[in-house]
Amino acid sequence: MLKRVVALLLVAQMAWADRVVAIAPFSTLGAEDKSAGTKKLLGQIEQAIGTLPGTKVVTAQQVADAIAKAKKPQLRACEGDEACVAELGKLVGANVVVTGEVGGLGDSRVVYLGATDVGAAKELRSTTLAVGAKDSPASAAVRLLDPDRYKGTVHFTIDAPGATVYVNGAKLPLVNGEVALPVGTQAVRVTHPQYRDWVRFVDVTYGGKTEVPVSMQNFGTIEHDIKGKPTMLDHVTYVDPPLWRRWYVTGPAVLVLAIGTGVALSYLNHLPDADAKCKVGGGMCSP
Repeated sequence: MLKRVVALLLVAQMAWADRVVAIAPFSTLGAEDKSAGTKKLLGQIEQAIGTLPGTKVVTAQQVADAIAKAKKPQLRACEGDEACVAELGKLVGANVVVTGEVGGLGDSRVVYLGATDVGAAKELRSTTLAVGAKDSPASAAVRLLDPDRYKGTVHFTIDAPGATVYVNGAKLPLVNGEVALPVGTQAVRVTHPQYRDWVRFVDVTYGGKTEVPVSMQNFGTIEHDIKGKPTMLDHVTYVDPPLWRRWYVTGPAVLVLAIGTGVALSYLNHLPDADAKCKVGGGMCSP
C-alpha cells in the first residue's frame, strides 16, 4: 500500500514538472558501477539536477527498480546506444535520460555525462565532471541540462561616467554596474569619448561574482579641445619690418653684389695661362 502511494505521488509530481529527468545507473568499462564512491556521486548529481527550475528527477535506484520489474536487464548498460537509452526513458516516463561513464582511479576520477532526448532518441549534449577538482555536480548539471544558465556575474567599477562596455565585440548594458556573462575567458573593452579604450581578458566563474575595476584616468585625450570652437581674430595689426629688411635697402645691395660678382668672373676668365707662355718662350718658369 505504501509503495503504491509513493508511486502515485511520483506520478503526480511528474505531471506538474516541466521536465522529467531520469538518471541511468552509472557504469565503468561497460558494466554497472555499484561502488560506494559512485553511489555517493550519483546522489550528488541527482540532488543538483533536482534543483534546476521545473525539473523532476527519477533517481538511479528508481530506474533500476523499474528495469527489474519490467525484466529488461539489457537496459542497465546501454553503452551509448541512443535507442536503448530512449527505451529506458519511456519505461520510467522521462523526457530526458542522463547517463554516466566513470573513469580514472581513486579521487582522480572523471565522469563523462550525456543527456539524451527520449522523444527524438538523440543525444542533446555531453560534458565531463572532474571529481575532486574545482568543478562541482551543480555546475555539471547546469552545463548538461541548462547551458544558457551556465554564467557568472561580473561587476564593473568604472571611474569614467558614461563609459560603454563591449564583451567579445557586442555592446552590453550594465545594471548597477553588473552583467551576467558565460563562464570562461571573455574579451572586455570599455570605451569613452574622452579616454583611450580599456581592454582586458576577464575570467568568469559559475555562480560567482568577479570584480573588475576599470581605471581610465591615466589615458585622457584632447578630443574636447579638438571639438572646441576655433578662435577668430577681431583685427590684424601691421608692423613695419626692421630697416635692413626693407626693399629699398636690400634691393640695391643685391644689385651691387651681382655686378661685383660678374666683373670678378670676367677678369678671371681673361687671365693668361702662365704654363702655356713658359712652353712657347722656352724660358725657365718658376715653380
